[in-house]
Amino acid sequence: QVQLVESGGGLVQAGGSLRLSCAASGRISSINAMGWYRQAAGGQRELVAVTTRGGNTNYADSVKGRFTVSRDNAKNTVSLQMNSLKPEDTAVYYCKGTDILTPSGLYPEVWGQGTLVTVSS
Repeated sequence: QVQLVESGGGLVQAGGSLRLSCAASGRISSINAMGWYRQAAGGQRELVAVTTRGGNTNYADSVKGRFTVSRDNAKNTVSLQMNSLKPEDTAVYYCKGTDILTPSGLYPEVWGQGTLVTVSS
């Protein structure tokens, strides 16, 4: 079974920084894409940033220039460095792995449990 576990959320003042980390566990051969999504209270889950195994990245327009996604393919981890945080970045942040290949088969997507990021003004 594959699991993704996030860490690093918390409370920060506007203008501050946080780093989120996500580690995938299980008998994993490879993960195609790993990324971060967020869901604010009363809102829909939205893409924040995603990176592919080959190193391609995609960011939401709202975080470009402030957030940086990175991954370690060997360790099956992905991180999100968040700088210049704004109150509107407040949300639960979820890690997602896409097309996770294991000896027992392919998992199309696996989500972490989420970590809360609160940015105070």
